[in-house]
Amino acid sequence: MWDYTDKVLDLFYNPKHQGVIEDKGEPGVKVAVGDVGSIACGDALRLHLKVEQDTETILDARFQTFGCTSAIASSEALIELIQGKTLDEALKVTNKDIASHLGGLPEAKMHCSVMGQEALLSAIYNYRGIKRETHDDDDEGALVCTCFGISESKIRRVIVENNLTTAEDVTNYVKAGGGCGSCLANIDDIIASVQQQAVTPVSVYPNTNGQASVKKLTSVQKIALIQRVLDEEVRPVLIADGGDVELYDVEGDRVKVILQGACGSCSSSTATLKIAIESRLRDRVSQDIVVEAV
Repeated sequence: MWDYTDKVLDLFYNPKHQGVIEDKGEPGVKVAVGDVGSIACGDALRLHLKVEQDTETILDARFQTFGCTSAIASSEALIELIQGKTLDEALKVTNKDIASHLGGLPEAKMHCSVMGQEALLSAIYNYRGIKRETHDDDDEGALVCTCFGISESKIRRVIVENNLTTAEDVTNYVKAGGGCGSCLANIDDIIASVQQQAVTPVSVYPNTNGQASVKKLTSVQKIALIQRVLDEEVRPVLIADGGDVELYDVEGDRVKVILQGACGSCSSSTATLKIAIESRLRDRVSQDIVVEAV
């Protein structure tokens, strides 16, 4: 028997937001759906969002979840956290926020909170018409866990975002390694690689002769390189469209920026973060970088 908190049990036994939101064609309102998981793999979540288009405020949300106590409680907790928020505010909700709202989850059930966060991202990107491959490379690259269809990119992302240090941690968060177990050694290698990059980031960036050079960066050099990429490659494009970006802070591989001008109020700000900024920094600095707006 799992050691669930009273909050988890209450939301499991008394969910208030299960169901479907039908698109009735209301003027100024749009319904978006986000799917994550697979019934074949044990857990699946479909999230429905009803959004006021002028303000991008979440007017209502509903979920359909196939899964365990933690999966249903995490889905209910997610909706409690995002109700009434704008889409940009909702994008800041993480799996850690979901677990914290529940008073904690057993380590082996943390993947349920991750599933909630991913369904939210999927719904918001679908609302904004952003194709999956343009905002997330989780489905690209080498497939590490064939049992659950988890790629190396997704494993790297969850390691960075949650500071995971063991293969067991990774299994708890995304199920990778929880099937036949043949990929556990590969997961250990990925963890070691991420940890090494955190100590001595390696970046490929053109030198003065236009040739690629490999650099082992200190923290100061890493920040300076991020600033350089923003100034030389990102800002000119944004300024041409009436926007701008300012580097706010760097915490490990989490880069916090302030979107300004047209970018700050644009409904495509998510695409700007993921396509114009995050993908460029991943190419130039580190594949593990995650960009957030503050």
